[in-house]
Amino acid sequence: MLPLKEKDKPVVQKLLAAGCCSRCVLRFCCTSVQAAFRQPEQETLKELQAFINNNEIVQDSPDSTEETKSHDASGSETRGDPPSKRAKLEHCATGDASKDGTVTVETQEDEESHVCVACLGILQEFCDVTRAIKIAAAVKAEQYEFDSLVLSVSLPPQLCVREHSCWLHVKKEVREKCMSLSEDDVIQVKEAFKWVMQGLIAKELGGVAVVTKSLFEVGVEFSHPETDSDCYFLASTCPNCFKPTKNKQSVFTRMAVVKALDKISDFAFLKHYPSPPARPSRHCVQQDVQCLHVSLFIAGRYNKFCRSLPQTPWVIDGQRRMESSVEELIAAPILVTFRADGFNFSSSGREDVDVRTLGNGRPFAMELLNPHRSRVSKVEMKQLQETINASSDKIRVRDLQIVTREATSRMKEGEEEKTKSYTALVWTHKAIQREDLSFMDDIKDLTLNQKTPLRVLHRRALAVRQRVIHSMSTRFVDAHHFYLGLKTQAGTYIKEFVHGDFGRTQPNMCELLKTDTDILELDVESVDVDWPPTVTD
Repeated sequence: MLPLKEKDKPVVQKLLAAGCCSRCVLRFCCTSVQAAFRQPEQETLKELQAFINNNEIVQDSPDSTEETKSHDASGSETRGDPPSKRAKLEHCATGDASKDGTVTVETQEDEESHVCVACLGILQEFCDVTRAIKIAAAVKAEQYEFDSLVLSVSLPPQLCVREHSCWLHVKKEVREKCMSLSEDDVIQVKEAFKWVMQGLIAKELGGVAVVTKSLFEVGVEFSHPETDSDCYFLASTCPNCFKPTKNKQSVFTRMAVVKALDKISDFAFLKHYPSPPARPSRHCVQQDVQCLHVSLFIAGRYNKFCRSLPQTPWVIDGQRRMESSVEELIAAPILVTFRADGFNFSSSGREDVDVRTLGNGRPFAMELLNPHRSRVSKVEMKQLQETINASSDKIRVRDLQIVTREATSRMKEGEEEKTKSYTALVWTHKAIQREDLSFMDDIKDLTLNQKTPLRVLHRRALAVRQRVIHSMSTRFVDAHHFYLGLKTQAGTYIKEFVHGDFGRTQPNMCELLKTDTDILELDVESVDVDWPPTVTD
């Protein structure tokens, strides 16, 4: 039985006459009983027919109009309102009023009229077990791992226009009945759709929970090209609401249409758009079901042992300069394991293509986009780490683990306060003795002024940045070579400190040793970031 009240009758009559489906009638009557939407539409239609013909008044609340008592021919008492004057519906595709005032509702075999003017068939053609089976089959085919899902529904923006039109159509009846009801109280199409379909889809997926918040989303999208033009008049009446954006194919987004409808007056709306809306000849089209899992984050540390390997793919003018990169060597096995669509790689700083990263390695994080697999055991993660390490002798990873999105921010916290340690092989133009280097061991917290290096000027803004060399140490090799150990503030350009970069770094090694110097090799010995946590065997 439908939870309707006597005062809902004129609204039900007008909406049925306008061509609304039974579920949309319930929406405009603000019916929040989900079970009412789940019963077959034809059954609801029959109950609505009985309701408006006074055959049955269902579930009047205690505060509704007091029921009157009458007696039938046998003298027995019956409950219900006296049939004073039966409402007559306009002759329409949805219903006809017979000579005695009884309203009959046509079946949905009438192809020209059965498409709802409000929901464009979404709550008619797409709310049953058959559709749920198709959606579930599409989800199963993608082979995701998930314990729960959220069902998202994308509707054509013209539904907002049509709903507003239907609302204006019954607005007068609502006011005359002194009903405390606003357009915002109307149940949304997507809510009604979810009420019907969530349980059916969950059942087809083996009882998985369909919730309001989940890591896994199943998206159902509808379009209705026939009525796309319903929104066009709003662009002239509310031009400020419709502005082109890079990522949107049309300015008539759902949000823009809602914003425009909030601004337009009833008079202006009715001047451009009919109320009730025109009857569509076809129902909506459902697009392919879209599945999306939220990103998964993998963290660890990597070593790089090769002096001809960039951290990220090295492409100049569309031409690839190196056959691989650190991120690709790490990412390939991870993408296969988690069956992700793609990834984003980030790290705590970066080394040049000819620089090795030694010691305990450089922290990194990978965002896996739309992973189809989201759970692995510690044993499997250890095996994945071994697979990466066995795939190349150019890199090695350690402490591989799954982390949260929030945890990855720790890698970037206090970026300039971090310290890094380096070892550089330095060449000197002038011959030197061991004693010529000893003074550098005593230098502490040397402040550098580094103008953006020429080699990175194409990708970094021109500026003078202050960086600190906390300590230095030297190891004599021969008259023209020595090893220089440095502990520096993160972001210090080591190569430029050694050769001076044509004086763009002040002070520099050339000035300290009073001879031209250059850097032959550079190694990162440590990146002093306490993240990610060490993984114990």
